[in-house]
Amino acid sequence: MTTSLLGKPLAGRVTREVRAALAGWDFQPHLVSVLASHDEASAVYVHSKERQARKLGVQFRVRDLGAGATQAELEAELRDLSADPQVHGIVLELPLAPGLDADAALLHIAPRKDVEGLTPANLALIAAGREAEALLPPTPRSVRFLLREALGDDLRGRRVAVIGPGRTVGRPLTFMLNNRGATVTLCNEHTGDLTGVLRDQDAVVVAVGHADLLRPEHVQPHHVVVDAGINVPQEGEGVVGDARPDLPVRAQTPVPGGVGPLTGALMFQNLVRAVRLQRGEAVE
Repeated sequence: MTTSLLGKPLAGRVTREVRAALAGWDFQPHLVSVLASHDEASAVYVHSKERQARKLGVQFRVRDLGAGATQAELEAELRDLSADPQVHGIVLELPLAPGLDADAALLHIAPRKDVEGLTPANLALIAAGREAEALLPPTPRSVRFLLREALGDDLRGRRVAVIGPGRTVGRPLTFMLNNRGATVTLCNEHTGDLTGVLRDQDAVVVAVGHADLLRPEHVQPHHVVVDAGINVPQEGEGVVGDARPDLPVRAQTPVPGGVGPLTGALMFQNLVRAVRLQRGEAVE
């Protein structure tokens, strides 16, 4: 029987730590989410962040530039927010509208306000194995938390397949798992014989944005499956992941309820860390 690998218990622990840190401050940190698309999945994430911010007492603002924003307008907005001392954290919601360049836009976010950990400066520190100096991307960090929960805290020697080399999850996660001693196989849309590639893995992480991508014929009973995908069906309500629910595996994260709750908590933990970095305080 498959064990449901839930993010909420871990999220509760992280949230308690964040709340304790915020209680010691005489101001409310200010987080701004920047939208430049009509992507439905991004809207889901933004609403989740807004609810959590309200509960924690964090100022939260959405700057919606719309899908018609130009690259220059987007970059100017990010520069202004980065320069504003009253703004402590910035999130650029991806994907952007067609025609906008996320790589170029991210260059205009101050690395110490980059609570999503996606600027080149933070990603370079991760790739260099210098995680202690970086703001880590919350979704990959959530995945790593859940893998440690299922496989044990020591990931050294564990074999993990990551399906989806995207900027927000797959690429940084590959380095982050490698930094913990895991052996990582990075798969993409061109990977042949996916069943064979996954057979001897201890865990499979899927983060593509394609519903039903991972199916029963691809997995083994010993696998741990962490589903970081989010898809909004054309018909019906709610969201679904990239993996088919109830796969015949050892453990699987549900969507919703798996990676998502923990990702949100870790982003606010990044906000606390970001404030401390901006103040020049020592951080662990």
